[in-house]
Amino acid sequence: MEIACLDLEGVLVPEIWIEFANKTGIEALKATTRDIPDYDVLMKQRLRILDEHNLKIQDIQDVIATLKPLEGAREFVDWLRERFQVIILSDTFYEFSQPLMRQLGFPTLFCHRLITDDEGRVTDYKLRQADPKRQSIRALQTIYYRTIAAGDSYNDTTMLAEADAGILFHAPQNVIDEFPQFPAVHTYEDLKKEFIKASNRDLSL
Repeated sequence: MEIACLDLEGVLVPEIWIEFANKTGIEALKATTRDIPDYDVLMKQRLRILDEHNLKIQDIQDVIATLKPLEGAREFVDWLRERFQVIILSDTFYEFSQPLMRQLGFPTLFCHRLITDDEGRVTDYKLRQADPKRQSIRALQTIYYRTIAAGDSYNDTTMLAEADAGILFHAPQNVIDEFPQFPAVHTYEDLKKEFIKASNRDLSL
């Protein structure tokens, strides 16, 4: 049996922190794992900025409530679920995900948690585990699932490398250039074709 493993932000939904940066006008919050490969460095930067500007978790959740999946994302997920088991492996947080996952039909999501104080300030974050995307792929392989993974950022590349097949989707040119071993596509139709190509079964569009 094959499992499709997808990143969330940038692949199926907008980058939450970029949307929040646009709303607040804080340019430094636009940094993502496309720009800063070390997730801990990135998150500590984000937490520091939130604290400096007295921004709370509700402020972020209010912006998320206005977002929609990328055009064609829900249809792609539905197409994929007819042909594969689907798991979203994301570095987002459960405290952010509910409105967007509802619009995607609630596929299975593995992600992290935020730690907040009584006033709603985001004080820290808790990873599900170290290198979670890669470790999730490894775990699925230990129970004899074949995995095909798609993502767009530096933090997806260990997942793509560990999977039986890895695909870059909507990736920036710097990531494509650094990881030429992965096919890179930019539309859901082309992503479907890559999943079909990577599958060891006879799948039709």
